[in-house]
Amino acid sequence: MDFTIEVERSLRVLDGAIAVFDAVAGVEPQSETVWRQANKFSVPRICFVNKMDRIGADFDKCVAAIESKLRAKAVPVQVPWGVENTFVGMVDVLEMKAYRFNDESKGATFDVLPVPEELLEAARAARERVVEILSEVDDEILSKYVHHEEIRAQELRTALRRASLKMELFPVLCGSAFKNKGVQLLLDAVLDYLPSPLDVPPVKGSPPNYSKEEENTLSRCPSEAEPFSALAFKIISDPYVGVLTFFRVYSGKVTAGQSVLNATRGCRERMGRLLKIHADKREDVKEITAGHIGATVGLKETVTGDTLCDPEAPIVFESIYAPEPVISVAIEPKTKADEQKMGMALAKLAKEDPSLKLHVDQESGQTIIAGMGELHLDIVKQRLFREFGVNSTVGKPQVAYRETITQPVEHQLRYAKQTGGRGQYAEVYLRVEPQERGKGFEFVDEIKGGVIPKEYIPAVKNGVTEALGAGVLAGFPVIDIKVTLYYGSFHEVDSSEMAFRVCASMCLKEACRKAKMIILEPVMLLEVVCPDDFVSSVIGDLNRRRGKILGMAPRAGAQVIQAQVPLAEMFGYATDLRSVSQGRAIFTMEYHHYEAVPAHVAEGILAR
Repeated sequence: MDFTIEVERSLRVLDGAIAVFDAVAGVEPQSETVWRQANKFSVPRICFVNKMDRIGADFDKCVAAIESKLRAKAVPVQVPWGVENTFVGMVDVLEMKAYRFNDESKGATFDVLPVPEELLEAARAARERVVEILSEVDDEILSKYVHHEEIRAQELRTALRRASLKMELFPVLCGSAFKNKGVQLLLDAVLDYLPSPLDVPPVKGSPPNYSKEEENTLSRCPSEAEPFSALAFKIISDPYVGVLTFFRVYSGKVTAGQSVLNATRGCRERMGRLLKIHADKREDVKEITAGHIGATVGLKETVTGDTLCDPEAPIVFESIYAPEPVISVAIEPKTKADEQKMGMALAKLAKEDPSLKLHVDQESGQTIIAGMGELHLDIVKQRLFREFGVNSTVGKPQVAYRETITQPVEHQLRYAKQTGGRGQYAEVYLRVEPQERGKGFEFVDEIKGGVIPKEYIPAVKNGVTEALGAGVLAGFPVIDIKVTLYYGSFHEVDSSEMAFRVCASMCLKEACRKAKMIILEPVMLLEVVCPDDFVSSVIGDLNRRRGKILGMAPRAGAQVIQAQVPLAEMFGYATDLRSVSQGRAIFTMEYHHYEAVPAHVAEGILAR
């Protein structure tokens, strides 16, 4: 969950994916999350059951888990030859050929053999199953199946490809990547069953500054003849070459040094060096064409999710969704020298990672960093030290409590000071009343007959606003209050704006003391998606956190629990939720409203 954005932005620009499963563990919690994300982006997949040579490996059990947990129609196109320490290869059930890998060459070479006698029955049953499954989704195979005609391997492969591209079926292969067994056949399966850029429908986009009616009215085909269009999906600050921007080209081509339009921000950018990235190696190229992924150096304004295109044919693609941060901590440099470096380093990291947010808390003056989980923020702290040499300390931020009144009160105050020379004089009558939650502060002037001159009224309002900044209970700001100035008096010589401001501030504080103040806390709207097995554990944990369950609803094989929970109880929730759900639940939360703190909690806050 901490690195959701990495998966989201990768799936956004990919045409196909390989889902890798552990032959021992089967479908793990994170696999479920990533599978759901791939469904969201409609990315066709093939499955690879890895670690077939481990003790406890079970290919059939893993395939069954893919079908039950992911609700995916899995089609095994291979049968393993041996298992655990006897795993030597696999049988291709479409071709009915066996592949035996040579241990001496670390699996780099293999022999193609007839299917061994002991595997013949299992291979025929597996092939029969492939034909049956394909006949359900493909008319050509169905016709041959019912007429008992021979179906060639190539026909099965073509039909399976069609179904894979529509995401109706998911081919399953097996192997051991560590021993390099089965990886060669997996790469062949990428060509056989996953889409090339030409198989993907034209990508939709909108004109710059589009209205609702114009949304997704433009399209680009994966052709070099079309105008250039690309999506920037990742940014890396490289200490040697500067800012590297990764992009996927959807149409046309781009050459080094070309001027392009950032349609999202409405500015021109110059493409510097163009690079093709091969893991940790980089290759300089002159141009990058439709269907390819590349990187460029030195874009000034471009951030994750921006569209780059031909200035003559502007188009804006849907941006990359950055999930809202769910956890935040205060961070500060250990030394004065680190202060300036930390600000610049955090800005660079936030540009790289859209799920990392930072702001300065106006009340405490702390720098707050917010992210997707405690591990996410811990890695940010480590990167500050490792990459930028900034030593920092991280602590919990203060919850932004508020105060308010619970009953209407009238109070008057006369402020008179004589210190030799001109004195200070002001008298105000204030009526304070509670407002409904979220209504905020309201000031009403009911002065009649000029008992207080018009020029002093703004000073009264300023004094009241000043006093609201720190309440009388614990110094938290006061909210949801209506203050009415209904009477008062002045002195022609001694009255001044300063006198009325001080008088109004003191009068309001006294009125609040009489109006039975309470402390308010921010309440978050929380949504937890978890499997049925863990619903009771999650609800029990939320009740312990003073949560209020609003409702439950099924969604894609899981339960969605909606609740309102005080923010003060949510620190460390990411870790605790993983504990109670074996890592299979995810949550999102956002601010909802302020609510009165229970008396026993208020006592603890006041004591602190």
